[in-house]
Order: sequence, then C-alpha cells, then structure tokens
Amino acid sequence: MKTVKILLLVILSAAALQMQAKDYNASMFGAKSNGTTLNTNSIQKGIDYISENGGGRLVFYVGRYLTGTVYLKSNVTIHLEEGAILVGSTNPFDYERNYNWTALIFALDQENIGITGKGVIDGQGFQVATNLVDMIHKGVVKDPLKYDRPNETIRPQNIYFRGCRNIVIRDINLKDPGSWNQQYDQCRNLAIDNIRVDSKSYWNNDGVDVVDCDSVVVSNSYFDAADDGICLKSHSADFVCQNVWIRNNTVRTSANGIKFGTVGHGGFRNIHIINNLVFDTYRSAITFAAVDGGFVENIVVDSLRSLNTGNVIFLRIGERRAGKKGRMNGVTISNVYAEVPATKPDAGYNYEGPVEDLPRNISPSALVGMPDAMIENITLKNIEIHYPGGGNPHYAKIGLDELDKVPEMGTSYPEFSMFKELPAWGFYIRHAKGITFENVKLVCDKKDYRTAIVLDDVHGATFSNLKVSEPEGRKSPVFHYRSTDVKL
Repeated sequence: MKTVKILLLVILSAAALQMQAKDYNASMFGAKSNGTTLNTNSIQKGIDYISENGGGRLVFYVGRYLTGTVYLKSNVTIHLEEGAILVGSTNPFDYERNYNWTALIFALDQENIGITGKGVIDGQGFQVATNLVDMIHKGVVKDPLKYDRPNETIRPQNIYFRGCRNIVIRDINLKDPGSWNQQYDQCRNLAIDNIRVDSKSYWNNDGVDVVDCDSVVVSNSYFDAADDGICLKSHSADFVCQNVWIRNNTVRTSANGIKFGTVGHGGFRNIHIINNLVFDTYRSAITFAAVDGGFVENIVVDSLRSLNTGNVIFLRIGERRAGKKGRMNGVTISNVYAEVPATKPDAGYNYEGPVEDLPRNISPSALVGMPDAMIENITLKNIEIHYPGGGNPHYAKIGLDELDKVPEMGTSYPEFSMFKELPAWGFYIRHAKGITFENVKLVCDKKDYRTAIVLDDVHGATFSNLKVSEPEGRKSPVFHYRSTDVKL
C-alpha cells in the first residue's frame, strides 16, 4: 500500500504542474530557430522571467535552437513541440559545471519543474567530445585522457538535476549526450514517462541515472544506450535511493539493462522493476550490487523478458573500499523469460561492449556474496532461461572438485564475467543463505561439460519444481559444496 501511495503522489504532482502552466513562446525572448544563433542568454532570460512571474511553460516550436548551459528554475517547464530541437553547442566552453558535472540543462534545488513535448534534445555529444579531445591534445584543457577519452565529468550531460522536487520528464526525445544522458541527484517526486532515449554515440552514454532519489517512476519509455540503460546509484553515504518504480520500459544497451549498485555508498530500498523488456544487451539484463559499503533491501522484479542478452541475473556483494562491505537482503525475482545467445549480442553497434574477461565460456546467472558478507533471502520464482550450452572443457576449465579456484575478487568492479570461467552453465551461487527456487526451468541447447546449478557455501536453499533440460542430462542437475540445509 505504501508504494501505491508513493506512485500516486508522483503522478498527482505531475498533473498539478501541467494544470498550472501558462505558455510563453521562446521567440518572445529572442530565441532563434535557425540552428546557428547561440540562444543561451535568450533561453535563460525566458526561464527567469517565467519563474519570477508565476510560472508556466517556455514553448519551443518547429526549428533548431542552439544553446549552451541553461538553468531551469522553479515552476517552469520547457516544452518542445514536435519538430522543435534543442541543440547543444559543440563548443565545450559554452557549458558550465556544477557539483563536478557538466550539463546542457541544469536545475539545482528547484521545485515544480519539467521538460515535456514530442520534440528533441540533441546534445551533439560526439562532436563536443571530439572537440574536447582536440583541446586536450593542444594543452588548452587539462585531462589525463584515461582510456583515450575525456573524463565523463567534463563532457556535458543533456540533463543534470540536483536537490529538486516535483519533476516531470514526459514524451521528449533525448539523444547524443557527451556523457551520461540524464542524471537526477538527491531529488524527490520524479516522474519520467513515455520518453525515447538514443544514447549510443560516445562512451559512458547511460540512458538514465537516478542517484539518491526518493519517490521515482520511470515508465513507458525506450532506452537505447552505449552504457547502462536504467541505472540507479547512491553517491552519498548519507542518502538512500528508495521508493522507485521502473515499469513498462524497453531497454537495449552495450552494458547492463537495469542496474544499481555502482556507486553504492548509501543504499537501495523499495525498488520495484515491473514488466520490462531487455534485448540485444551485452551484459546483464538485471544486475544489483552492494560493493561500496551500502545496502540493498526489499527489491522486487516481476515480469521481465530478456532476449539476446549476454547474461540474465547478476547479484553481487563486494568490498571495493577496505572495511566497507555491502549487504543484500530480500530480493524477489519472478516471472522471467530469457534467452542467452552464443554470440556477442550487441555486435555492430557504434560503441560495443568491450571483449574482456576471456577466455571463458558463456557465463551463468550468478548470486555471489563474500565469506563474511552473505547474500540473504533471495527468491526466484517462475523463471525460464534458455542457454546455448556447448561449453568447451579446455577453456580454462574449473571442475566441481576444484571450486576453490574461483577467485573472491571482493575489490573488483562487479560484472557478470568478472570470475572468468565458472563451473555451472545455469546458476552459480556462492556465499549465500535463504535461497528459494520455485518453478524454475533451465534449458541448455547443446551438451555442456558443466552442471546446471552449483552451490558453494550456501546455507538454507530450497528447490521446488526445478526443471532442467539438457542433452544427456545428469541425474542431479544441482551440485552443492560446503553447503547445508539444501532441499532438492
């Protein structure tokens, strides 16, 4: 009931914002739609005027409106009519920086704000980043060019909102950011609905990042991203990312589909991921991590389809900072259908996920804690996953009699492929307790030298109506080692 009330609060806040809107044509403030005039001052003047005079919408009609950084103010909505394109300048010096991030549209400690309409925000991020690289080589901008790219904080995001309340992002098209596409940091009452994101023209192009926010809905939207699609983070140990609904979305990425936990200094609580599709995605359909000292609790995933995705489920506890182990307790994943391909699922995209952590066979879904920080109370119900099988035993094989060879890697960045070769083709579960499998079906198309499920240091595991289909199937598809209270 509490989560339903939160959802209604976000929707009602969004509706109230729209009802109060008074329209102002951007041309009233001198904005030109020719695509060449830099409109930064004119757009900012319009926003300031509307905010100071009772609020309303700054409306852009058909045309290309070139701009650098602008600041959205309280009670103002930027509305882009169909055919209107807000175009980011390709000059890196036309952007400003706040809280160590660069952005096209900032909003800092504002309320009752929004960006709506069927128009487009085009960050021209590839060209901005290319120009930054040129300036770095010339010594005009100082940057180490790690991985041969400018730091993501000096490349402009399309949207960065911090400390804001009552936010509506609806119907718009967001494309080609220089860094992350849109970041909402320490905000409350955020509704993102029916947007389309094309975010695959440069490195670090996440679809959306929700950071330490409370009461959020991300719904009915399409994300096509070079980096993580829908990503929750907790940058501050003093905040929690909580009361979030992610529902009815379609996601394609060259990283992870729906992810949270890097960074995870605070925590993640009351997250509902309902009726989403992930496809052609390089890494995991869903991945939750507690690796920076924060916590993960009360997470619900229901009705997920994962098609042509490199991995399906990856849950991980780690310790990237000494003495800061995470904790994870209470994750329910149900009604999942997934197909894992034998080949690279994002082949051919502009920025493919990197070929790494090889040699290894196709990785299983994995739930991996640490010896002194176990993943607890995980339920998987009504799950069907199809794997290609065909594992090669000469490919850095780890057998069932040598599970201690799987490294702990507590300080490493969490990705499903991080352990390289694993001894299971379906599920690998290590350092966990309170694991429930109910009505889970695993299908392996070709014979694999590995067994379907491996448990290592798992205490309290129940398997009810487990079905495993594989060529020349084994008598027992579940192998457990150093584990207790396993009920098959």
